[in-house]
Amino acid sequence: MMTAPLRTRIADTINEKLFQGLVTEYAGLNGWATYHTRDSRGSDPGFPDLVLVRDRVIFAELKAARGRTTNDQRAWGSALEAAGAIYYLWRPADWPEIETVLR
Repeated sequence: MMTAPLRTRIADTINEKLFQGLVTEYAGLNGWATYHTRDSRGSDPGFPDLVLVRDRVIFAELKAARGRTTNDQRAWGSALEAAGAIYYLWRPADWPEIETVLR
């Protein structure tokens, strides 16, 4: 089992692209269909990185440890939550929660 300090050090070094790959792979292993807009040019700015579908629909914005959300990303998150959607802002340090939610 990985200790918390080691998990934190690893989480601090993972970039967003790698993190997204890990979340997508874990979701797939647990039966989730995933959607990610690969080329966001022409799309409305700020839409969450992933839409995950299984027994419910989850919208997830993913950030590296020090990544910052934009105003548009925060607005989308707020709008989704206000509409009753399940929305998460996840960082690599949130991996225990990610496992719980996607298990």
